[in-house]
Amino acid sequence: MKLKRFLLRYYPPGIILEYDKGGYSRTKSIDLLDLTPGANPDELLAEIRQSEPLITESRAEQVKQLIIRLQQKQGQQDHHRFCFSKELKAHILPLTNVAFDKSGSRFITGSYDRTCRVWDTASGTELHTLEGHRNVVYAIAFNNPYGDKIATGSFDKTCKLWCAETGKCFHTFRGHRAEIVCLSFNPQSTLVATGSMDATAKLWDVETGEEVATLTGHTAEVLSLCFNTVGNQLVTGSFDHTVAIWDVASRQRVHTLIGHRGEISNVQFNWDCSLIVTGSMDKTCKLWEAVSGKCVATLVGHKEEVLDVCFDLSGHLIATASADGTARVFSATTHQCLLILEGHDGEISKICFSPQGTRVLTASSDKTARLWDVLSGACLQVLEGHTDEIFSCVFNYEGDTIITGSKDNTCRIWY
Repeated sequence: MKLKRFLLRYYPPGIILEYDKGGYSRTKSIDLLDLTPGANPDELLAEIRQSEPLITESRAEQVKQLIIRLQQKQGQQDHHRFCFSKELKAHILPLTNVAFDKSGSRFITGSYDRTCRVWDTASGTELHTLEGHRNVVYAIAFNNPYGDKIATGSFDKTCKLWCAETGKCFHTFRGHRAEIVCLSFNPQSTLVATGSMDATAKLWDVETGEEVATLTGHTAEVLSLCFNTVGNQLVTGSFDHTVAIWDVASRQRVHTLIGHRGEISNVQFNWDCSLIVTGSMDKTCKLWEAVSGKCVATLVGHKEEVLDVCFDLSGHLIATASADGTARVFSATTHQCLLILEGHDGEISKICFSPQGTRVLTASSDKTARLWDVLSGACLQVLEGHTDEIFSCVFNYEGDTIITGSKDNTCRIWY
């Protein structure tokens, strides 16, 4: 094995090693999820060198400098105030979803008008209209971090794979017997997973366009799914109140997570693949061990359905959004409720952390999105201007751009 170069990853903090093995170029990552600005870089370096033989004496100083750079990035104060930049009348009919590519230079919108549109973030100009679906385009995604392909899932029961640069359709994945409502690329961008109202999930080969597997076992709609960051496991959440963990290589179900008493609204792995968080219409979230399938905590406190749930990138925190109009932040380790975010006048359907983990963004039926401080719980900003419910809110990779999508058929870009 020969080390070629280092790549720095700011969110979450880590160092990527690019190396040669048997004539092939490979990568592995050193995750520094517990890094703090005050940590001793020499001690960290010694720890890394103990477990990573590629970091030889001659490379030690270089790695130490990378650790220091990550700490400097962490130490930067986040006083960014978002200003409204532009409004895009994206589609004639209602929007369904919005998604960024990794850099945030482009984003996509899905719509009831049966198209997906690709936009340039800086200018707000439309780059492509992806046409071909015969019904609502509901689920959309870039194959981040690459950003050269787009997947669209439709109520016409198909998923299409597109070239992000030209807008050309590579493949149409046919096989579901009902609407496709969720999808995801695996981290390697070799597979697309789709979840459907037909109670199955399917895996598709990006290269050949062939169906690789049908994941059966749920008895109701599969409304959410998520690959872990390694790509060896997939988790699916269903209206049958259960969650399933699948081994991607063998296509087998490893665990069925039973315990929720209502439909599952969202499922997510943490960064290090050790935990899964699930949100449910039963007003709770549950935390599960990915390896054993054991429920380690039930996060309670919401008075109405939990509509969305997510980890921050480090995996230390969990945020929940509810129909009761509040959001909560919990510790992923102690399971304590750290913050209750109050201020919205309607249900909160979407929640996400900034890449830095210092802010929480919420989208509500009260026509506003709000930005909250993770340490104090203070509402830092109210993003106003939409004339109908906001159902989507996303940060770009750097955390300095936000897109909100609303039932008023517009997207707003905030810098």
